[in-house]
Amino acid sequence: MQQYPSILLTRAVDEFSKLPGIGPKTALRLVLHMLRQEPQSADNLATALTELCHGVKYCSVCHNISDNERCDICSNPKRDNTTVCVVENIRDVMAIENTQQYRGLYHVLGGVISPMDGVGPSDLEIASLQQRVEQDNIKEVILALSPTMEGDATNFYIFRRLAPLKVSVSVIARGIAQNDELQYADEVTLGRSIINRTPFKN
Repeated sequence: MQQYPSILLTRAVDEFSKLPGIGPKTALRLVLHMLRQEPQSADNLATALTELCHGVKYCSVCHNISDNERCDICSNPKRDNTTVCVVENIRDVMAIENTQQYRGLYHVLGGVISPMDGVGPSDLEIASLQQRVEQDNIKEVILALSPTMEGDATNFYIFRRLAPLKVSVSVIARGIAQNDELQYADEVTLGRSIINRTPFKN
């Protein structure tokens, strides 16, 4: 770890460097920027982060980030509560919402099945998805996972789990390039993929 003229500066740079995509040089630039601001700016940032980490909740229904027990999407009576779009993470919810092409509900798995990374079906919110389909009169489940090997394996596993329930299972159209992550797709392509979804086939 590089040493700086101040121990406090060194500690701050070290903490910023722990953020994803932030190397030591970028961390130093961010810390020096904060030093040039009014102390209140640093206080506001610290307060926002503390309140986020201690106050944020996860929706008891779909596992999206929420300020309340149920998120705004699950609580919205204007949403189609018979359709559930299954996504890998919260960023995917945001990406699909930005298309303004989908009016159903979501289910956030919290990842995809990846034996190489030690992630199995029991580590994801698959059992709770099955429970929702069984109990909440869900008519269609849209599988909107990134078109990677892990995403496809997870799609297949979920399809097999839901098969006995006689629910319609579809997968987003492959306007998304193979091995691309959903969050990096442009909104037009992602929106069309949702609209042009196709039945999931074994």
